[in-house]
Amino acid sequence: MLALLLSGCGFQLQGAVTIPTEMERTWISAPDRQSPFYRELRRELIAAGVDLADQESDATAIFTIYYDDTDQRVLSVSARNVPTEYEVFYTIEYGIVSGDSILIEVQDLTLTRDYTYDATLVLGKAREEEQLREAIARDLVRIVLKQISTK
Repeated sequence: MLALLLSGCGFQLQGAVTIPTEMERTWISAPDRQSPFYRELRRELIAAGVDLADQESDATAIFTIYYDDTDQRVLSVSARNVPTEYEVFYTIEYGIVSGDSILIEVQDLTLTRDYTYDATLVLGKAREEEQLREAIARDLVRIVLKQISTK
């Protein structure tokens, strides 16, 4: 009874990503093939059943990453002018085409996270910053895949 009620109201569990058939064999064009976003996108597309093309000419769709950059900026400083809080940000710009049709117009996404900094814990904070960048890249990929699923 509950399942019938939930399905009648439009509720759906968030499950596997549905990839458009045009993206069956996709080429990822990227300026940096070692970036956290590129690596995570590649992994998630493969997990979703997309066959990644070895050459652009073999692809049914081209996923172009125009911009992929991450950095940090100081958010606050102590009375002695020492940074105490940083913001890590990650920006991507991408678009997807299949032949002459545009599957996704060029999109620009930026996500940020902040963390406190303690000069006595330099190694731990460096690792925390790296983990934040990877988490942001995973979140960006999730957003991109959700946009692809709605097409």
